[in-house]
Amino acid sequence: MPLRDRLNDDLKSAMRAKDAKRLSVIRGIKAAILQVETRGERTTLGDEGILEVIVKEVKERRDSMDEFERAGRTELVEKLAQEIQLLEQYLPEPLSEPALEQLVHEAIQATAAQGPKDIGRVMGWLLPRTRGRADGSKVSETVKKALQSQAG
Repeated sequence: MPLRDRLNDDLKSAMRAKDAKRLSVIRGIKAAILQVETRGERTTLGDEGILEVIVKEVKERRDSMDEFERAGRTELVEKLAQEIQLLEQYLPEPLSEPALEQLVHEAIQATAAQGPKDIGRVMGWLLPRTRGRADGSKVSETVKKALQSQAG
């Protein structure tokens, strides 16, 4: 089922169940998708584009959670944690550490990377394959370690 249809179905079921929290999160996702679609050229996002929007929404909430934790706003931290949990239902299964390392190894071989100077080429190969399944900073860190061990 396309992601857009799944969001619409979940929106309807949240309305029927009077689940205000879930309804709010789904409406927020749909608003963010609409904003991207109407910016510049009017386009309709496919599953990949919608996935990018959801990943961005999760990242924004995680960043806000860190800020609220430092400020001691536990009620807001809990609210954002619940929202992240709802959003993650629309993301693909996250990559395990060994699976990520295997993918990095494949990327290094596919791009013929020789050392740390080739990180951009490796990341360019990896990012489309890990989008929504692994945090970009975690991917970058794993690539750097692998390239440094290869060069050293």
